[in-house]
Amino acid sequence: MTGQDRSGALLNYGTIKELVAALAAGKISALELTDHVIARIEAVDQKLNAVIVRDFERGREAAKAADAALARGDRRPLLGIPMVVKESFDVAGLPTTWGLPLFKGFVPMEDALMVARVKKAGAVVLGKTNVPLFLGDWQSYNDIYGTTNNPWNLGRSPGGSSGGSSAALAAGVGPLSLGSDIGGSLRIPAHFCGVYAHKPTLNLIPARGHGIPGMVMRQSDLAVVGPMARTTADLELALDVTAGPDETRDGTGYRLELPASRHEKLKDFRVLVIDEHPLLPTETAIRTALDGLTQELVKAGAKVARSSPLLPDLAKSARIYMRLLMSALSERWPPDIYALAQADAAKIKDDDTSLNAERFRGMVMSHRDWAAADVERIKLRQQWAQLFREWDVVLAPASPTTAFPHDQKPMAERQIDIDGRRFNYFDQLVWPEIATNPGLPATAVPIGVSADGLPIGMQIVGPYLEDRTTLTFAELAEREFGGFAPPPGYAD
Repeated sequence: MTGQDRSGALLNYGTIKELVAALAAGKISALELTDHVIARIEAVDQKLNAVIVRDFERGREAAKAADAALARGDRRPLLGIPMVVKESFDVAGLPTTWGLPLFKGFVPMEDALMVARVKKAGAVVLGKTNVPLFLGDWQSYNDIYGTTNNPWNLGRSPGGSSGGSSAALAAGVGPLSLGSDIGGSLRIPAHFCGVYAHKPTLNLIPARGHGIPGMVMRQSDLAVVGPMARTTADLELALDVTAGPDETRDGTGYRLELPASRHEKLKDFRVLVIDEHPLLPTETAIRTALDGLTQELVKAGAKVARSSPLLPDLAKSARIYMRLLMSALSERWPPDIYALAQADAAKIKDDDTSLNAERFRGMVMSHRDWAAADVERIKLRQQWAQLFREWDVVLAPASPTTAFPHDQKPMAERQIDIDGRRFNYFDQLVWPEIATNPGLPATAVPIGVSADGLPIGMQIVGPYLEDRTTLTFAELAEREFGGFAPPPGYAD
């Protein structure tokens, strides 16, 4: 490997496949690659503040062990690959706080299962990336670690809650990261920073070790953990490494066998494209980019439609989701905060069907009300299953806007700007919801850049447990129409 190669695009923006090949061929050592990524973090993170917990010395030791393994002929899929993970994942010996000062001193004794699996595959974990308080925002800032900036525009959010990971990837800090998603926390950061992410089918990747310190984890009915990268192939590799039942639970009697993609050529896919939501407009720049991709898909021979009578009622789905989401979040709240929520919910009028009203109702639902909402969700899942008999994937915005300016006012006071009109900050949930509520896989991919220089992405939603279908479609689209591009100023 030449000196130019060592300092150039390959080491900053190479794929896992390219870097693994270079390591196996002895063109670079794992320690040299790790030292390069450490230097990259130190160079770019002065502006970004993305990698907020650093574990460089242990990372170097892991890299030395990877070099020894490579010398023995070991060829694990991530052997010697440096990476960072979201702060909310437990990594033995590093703090896990979820941005909460209360947990500043909490240091877990073992790795989260997803972290353990990437390490078993040979990955070198160099640290943790920033998150919002309680993972509850589409920005990434907290009182412990400060604010993370978007490499495309430092005055903009990189997304949340996996915003530190998306910013690091876009800036050329390793080819892979780990994140989580309950309200778009994988897909929106990917969209805001122009990278890739995969929200797996619900519970496809076990979340053990990704939980609030000191709390007993229940299996989630909404939240997932998943990979982030700069190419679809790297997402697929990470999914293969991390998916499958938890060995301490279902793994005793179950094994994972995902079906192959429905198709291997773009022209064979049946594609439903939606860019309008009954409860919230979508920014013109995003609709324009999605329309441009739609036209290219038609030229490529895919069957494409812009509407279907089989599509579930998105307004109804969003309202159900808001109740279920807030019910899931509020179970973690201390009694005094829950009492305030009860007081606020009591003020909501019975005829108020806004998402904000549903948010308050969800905070204080009885189990009977939760069960009723869950029944409605089951009906939605059945509707999606029916839709996917006629269509293979659904393309939709990941968010109604491109990356917005930093806004650290109290969340209840925030609004988002969509083509000059102001809307409730929480209403952004309408697009992430379409895959989260029914537990469907969704792959976030970049599809363009706005006139003001901000990335634009979309989500590819697919049938339950057919993650390989959305990933294959994403890879074919990447190959045909282009994918990740470094932010201005980061390519060299």
